[in-house]
Amino acid sequence: MLWIKALHIVFITSWFAGLFYLPRIFVNLAQESNTVATERLLLMARKLYRFMSILAVPAIVFGLLLIWMMYLPSNGGMKMPPWMHAKLTLVVLVIGYHHACGALLKKFEKGVNQRSHVWLRWFNEVPVILLLAIVVLVVVKPF
Repeated sequence: MLWIKALHIVFITSWFAGLFYLPRIFVNLAQESNTVATERLLLMARKLYRFMSILAVPAIVFGLLLIWMMYLPSNGGMKMPPWMHAKLTLVVLVIGYHHACGALLKKFEKGVNQRSHVWLRWFNEVPVILLLAIVVLVVVKPF
């Protein structure tokens, strides 16, 4: 189980690196007027989104394996504690944020982005807050 937990942490960390950086590229795209620079930023954003989407899969799979190993009824019949329900709710929000990044990328690719760089800077802070809340739930187990 420790190997699965370690791999889960590595893939989560890698996925979140992309979730932290991609919106930063969006901020730069929203401010850019040079066509060559815009195309370079779009290429970076496409590659990053594709790679972080790949990283999300094992992160989620290893997380589900951990839940299965720890809370499956055949493993002692433990029920998931309330903090785990809260964590999984936040994980669903992270997955939604990931998809929102994909939707923003498509808008930038089509040249129809309506969001300002200021809005995107605030959007960029969402994964930080989600990660903080998830780590606190996992480590502190407040309820």
